[in-house]
Amino acid sequence: MSSIDVRRVNRQAKKKRRRSNLLTIGKEPTRAQFLTISVAVFAVLLLAWWLATSTGTIKPIFLPGIERVWHQMVTLAQNGTLQSDIASSLYRMVIAFAISSVMAIVIGVLAGCYGLFKAIVEPLVDFIRYMPVVAFVPLTILWTGTDDIQKFLVIWIGTFFQQVLMMIDAIKRVPTDFVGLGRTLGMSDRRILLRIVIPSALPSIWDALRISLGWAWTWLVLAELVASTSGLGYRIVVSQRYFQTDTIIGYILLLGFLGLITDQIMRAAERVLFRYNRRGS
Repeated sequence: MSSIDVRRVNRQAKKKRRRSNLLTIGKEPTRAQFLTISVAVFAVLLLAWWLATSTGTIKPIFLPGIERVWHQMVTLAQNGTLQSDIASSLYRMVIAFAISSVMAIVIGVLAGCYGLFKAIVEPLVDFIRYMPVVAFVPLTILWTGTDDIQKFLVIWIGTFFQQVLMMIDAIKRVPTDFVGLGRTLGMSDRRILLRIVIPSALPSIWDALRISLGWAWTWLVLAELVASTSGLGYRIVVSQRYFQTDTIIGYILLLGFLGLITDQIMRAAERVLFRYNRRGS
């Protein structure tokens, strides 16, 4: 067999292995495959949207065309409405998410490490987390009014209790051998917590924060839909009153885009902060 034939066989074998990765349990696609498939999915959805609207299959009042949505978003950006709404929503989401995350990390770490705190926290959190956040919205308005504190409270209720349980789980994932090694070395409980448990749990804690960030966006929109005078959710409600479906669709897509950006920022930070962790991606 000539060298040309050998190279051809090797190329065919590599292509076969790449294809098999896509339909094999536990195998990851290559970066090129992942990007290609992801772009193709969005392209197909956009094409379906364009075909449905350009052919008149769906009336514009129910689903406006891509060009109309884009033109409306450009108009809102030119008059400053879009930037103002984004700034208001980002401010509320960041503040509320930061407060919820700090509280959840502290309480979750304590409950994950010490039986006393676990007995106090876990049953209560398990009970409250099944209560629908929507049901609390009228109460938050009654308690705090309709200013930003009410938005903070809705986001906090929607994320905090789930975060606490995820933080407890992150602490539980720390191998007991690590704690045992610390005790063998004569470390105090405080040093074991600060030098072993928390550093070992940080990648899982970061994963929990990244996941709960998506919930924060959801509850932000809920808070702004019900009682607000600014923000992305508020603009959606106002547009609904005047049947401005192009604005509604545009803002929904914008929310997805903002959520995707924040998620990618968290992923990038994870790769930098936790290079030693194999799960970082």
